[in-house]
Amino acid sequence: MGSVSNDKKLDKVDEIQSATTTSVSSEKPVKALNSQLGPESSDASSPKSKPKGKSPPAKPPIQRKNDKPLRKQTIGVTGVKNAKNSPLGKSVSRNRIENSAESELDRPEKAPVLLKQARDLISSGDNPQKALELALQAMKLFEKFGNGKPSLELVMCLHVTAAIYCSLGQYNEAIPILERSIEIPVAGESQQHALAKFAGHMQLGDTYAMLGQLENSIMCYTAGFEVQRQVLGETDPRVGETCRYVAEANVQALQFDEAERLCQMALDIHKANSSAPSLEEAADRRLMGLICETKGNHEAALEHLVLASMAMVANGQEVEVASVDCSIGDTYLSLARYDEAVCAYQKALTAFKTSKGENHPTVGSVFVRLADLYNRTGKIRESKSYCESALRIYENPMPGVTPEEVASGLTNVATIYESMNELEQALKLLRKALEIYNDAPGQQGTIAGIEAQMGVMNYMLGNYTESYNTLKTSISKLRAIGEKKSSFIGIALNQMGLACVQRYDLSEATALFEEAKSILEHEYGPYHPETLGVYSNLAGTYDAIGRLDDAIQILEYVVNMREEKLGTANPDVDDEKRRLAELLKEAGRVRSRKARSLENLLDGNARSTVNNLVINAS
Repeated sequence: MGSVSNDKKLDKVDEIQSATTTSVSSEKPVKALNSQLGPESSDASSPKSKPKGKSPPAKPPIQRKNDKPLRKQTIGVTGVKNAKNSPLGKSVSRNRIENSAESELDRPEKAPVLLKQARDLISSGDNPQKALELALQAMKLFEKFGNGKPSLELVMCLHVTAAIYCSLGQYNEAIPILERSIEIPVAGESQQHALAKFAGHMQLGDTYAMLGQLENSIMCYTAGFEVQRQVLGETDPRVGETCRYVAEANVQALQFDEAERLCQMALDIHKANSSAPSLEEAADRRLMGLICETKGNHEAALEHLVLASMAMVANGQEVEVASVDCSIGDTYLSLARYDEAVCAYQKALTAFKTSKGENHPTVGSVFVRLADLYNRTGKIRESKSYCESALRIYENPMPGVTPEEVASGLTNVATIYESMNELEQALKLLRKALEIYNDAPGQQGTIAGIEAQMGVMNYMLGNYTESYNTLKTSISKLRAIGEKKSSFIGIALNQMGLACVQRYDLSEATALFEEAKSILEHEYGPYHPETLGVYSNLAGTYDAIGRLDDAIQILEYVVNMREEKLGTANPDVDDEKRRLAELLKEAGRVRSRKARSLENLLDGNARSTVNNLVINAS
């Protein structure tokens, strides 16, 4: 989510996934491990050789005397006159068949066959439940006949089993399996063991990412990166690929300084391994351009993106250059070079229409960018026209378009309408996006962001109870996925506190402002405008509940900081000084219990706080 008219952090974060050829996928580490470990020992086994139970041996011919029929004999169980018709006889026969089938399967050479059958089913996309059953059988056999030794075949089987669980949406089932796969390889044993451990860390990181637990995800990626760097060396091209992969994850977590450091490392490695501009270098530069753009370093971003475009053309990737042109247009827009931005967007639009079709979501994404540009330049009619063109694409998606693409597009169009102050239309689109996501396990962070944006809009519309409830739901989701101390949750808590003030619940408002203050002090520091806004709100609630000394202490700090950063003539400084003067005057006499206007409890820059929440919700 993000305010397109003020900040493009969300767009930058969303674009990271398409910026490079690497994407977060639960199957990537499995493929990596397979290529690093070499072909399976069971490849020679035919997938058609399915284990079959042995049939009971045929009865020998019975000799007759005098051609007279002999009486049937009771076999196996004394006291049963007719074993053929006896239920017990049937049970004995079935048990023999089952035991025979189990004994046929209970052999070590069957494990690789079962694993190969499971992998074939995954590759074909047929019957993932059957693939899971085969993988679990293979895992049991590897464990039974492994003699307690570290087995790379077992590790591979665990990776495959976890990938199947993820494909079924059962991410929590995959986590303990992957944790076990990391424990088995001995890094010092061989390069294969080390790379198997690396693959386990990366796949576990992917799984946490699918659950929205970005902090745990990055910890796993970092551990895997260190293992890979130790075994392959710091200049190996594969280490460069992992650098960029981990940098992307840090962008998703809004940790842009760390992302920039890792991306620069990847860029240095790929430049060292290739004298000519390579596709790997192009991907690094594209990511670096997006990071620089998000951090406000627009000139550096433009340089990286132009070099990425040139490298892609040199390597025959002209079709893919269109997405880079979009990013170049974004940077021109940030630099207020509007004519050049329009040219970049129109170039990308023409390329996307030719290569993907006029109704593809990527065409819609360019329409959204053009709508944003014309909205910024005051051409509202043109902006709305492009919004309507984008909605025609998103509301009638072409076959093969994923629901997530549609939901993301609706969210971006909603942000344009919000910036036009058409909040009802924006809320309508956000509700549609939530219906599409349908509370999916791997989309909890995105859903929480949309709910927070809806909470802000409801606040701006005066629907304070609905705003409170929506923000509360959003914050609960963020806590559940481990985002307990992020800057976004701090801003959301501040906004929820404002809703509480409007609902006359000053006690809860105070608690929310205090928590927001603690988080933003840690994430932004005490001098950041967001932190100062929370200080001001907290001072107002302290005053309202009778904590006059605490209110004066906080407000004096806020006034000093605002004067230092904004100057004494700034309207925000005047507002804070007036509030402080009232508090100091009141402190010089008996405390009056006269109720204070709720407007005085809110930060004088409350509207800015609302807008900043939308920006950072991305």
